Amino acid sequence: MNNEETGFARTLSQRHVAMIALGGTIGTGLFLGAGSSIHKAGPAILLVYIITGLFVFAMMRALGELLVSDDTKPVFIDFMTQYLGEKAGFVLGWTYWLGWIVIAMTELTAIGTYMQYWFPDMPVWPWELAFLVVLYFVNTIAVKIFGETEFWFAMIKIIAIVAMIVTGLILALGHIKTDLGVTKFSTLWSHGLVANHGHNILSTFQMAFFAFLGVEFVGITAAETKDPLKTIPKAVNSIVVRILIFYIGALSAIMIIQPWTNYQAGQSPFVDVFSGIGISSAAAVINFVVLTAAASAINSAFFTTGRMLYSLVGEKSRFKRLNKNAIPKSAINLSTLIIGLAVVVNYLFPTDAFTLVSSMASAAFLIIYMALMLTHLRYRKQNQGQDLPSFRLPLAPFSNYLTMAFLALIFVILLVTPATTWTTVLAALWMVALAVIAYFKFQK
Repeated sequence: MNNEETGFARTLSQRHVAMIALGGTIGTGLFLGAGSSIHKAGPAILLVYIITGLFVFAMMRALGELLVSDDTKPVFIDFMTQYLGEKAGFVLGWTYWLGWIVIAMTELTAIGTYMQYWFPDMPVWPWELAFLVVLYFVNTIAVKIFGETEFWFAMIKIIAIVAMIVTGLILALGHIKTDLGVTKFSTLWSHGLVANHGHNILSTFQMAFFAFLGVEFVGITAAETKDPLKTIPKAVNSIVVRILIFYIGALSAIMIIQPWTNYQAGQSPFVDVFSGIGISSAAAVINFVVLTAAASAINSAFFTTGRMLYSLVGEKSRFKRLNKNAIPKSAINLSTLIIGLAVVVNYLFPTDAFTLVSSMASAAFLIIYMALMLTHLRYRKQNQGQDLPSFRLPLAPFSNYLTMAFLALIFVILLVTPATTWTTVLAALWMVALAVIAYFKFQK
């Protein structure tokens, strides 16, 4: 049955939304990037993830409160337009759309690289084209098919994480000896709790934060969710628990099985651990897991960019149309063509240029998240004295200001870190350019 206000079909179940919310927080940042985080922070990385997770949870509670206050809005950016104004909505909306486009192009490039693990003599572009076509059809046939695909993509990642946690527990409880040594719980802290006397601890906050990028994706699914007033709060509330279980559990197991001093940046700790306990196919298994993580990101990008474009264009635009299955197919078509440029670029040129642009998009997400907390503040102020939803952000407005301060700190860390200084500046310039366009577009 279609939603009379938006035209979208409410076919995503609680099972789909819960896994979409969880899948959004689990990506290559954990499977490939955790080695760098552990190397820089040691066991203190657990505290970094807990603190970051709590602020992410606050942001998601603010988003959830907005969504249940009006479940007819197709995308959460519509709330920003309502409470921050048309100009802000324009800048943030197109930034979010462009950000997801770039992320999809980067992940498509990564897919070609992952496939070369098994087929080293083949060029990357045929694999990228194949994944692009398959995921395009997943997103244009039916929303329920998208939901099922995301469910199983998330399930693959969860199985890998649970396997790591269970392996760590069994080895530690049995004090089992492997090629990595005798596994004991004390291995977690026996080599110290903080790496390099804490000199690199601040830089790991931005690494932890980027691991959670995409968690807000549940805010794009609200208009196509069955019983959103019940489903969205449950999905949001479950996120912090799952963050603790999966991130904290997996990282703890990794540092229990092998001393944290042995991990290096650029190496997957999952491969190190599974190889060290005698699983010869560990590298292939983790390569498959990160391949599904990349495919999941592209799948989410198709869904997001299609809905965002549908929301951003005028009522008379050809992209403001839904097909017979209540899917914005024209909008997805345009996004697909732009994302598909990655295939052409990878056919003609080296792919290194995407790294810079991807980092720029990630920095822009920080500004969007801060704007989300500001939107919630404006929403509360405008609805003061009225009945608010029972699902609310605790301790607001104090939690709003604290979360925005934390996000601002991450932005400053990016700005002063040599490797990310220019990408952060470019992200700011990107938004300034959009602000200039918005100024002339919405001039009275």
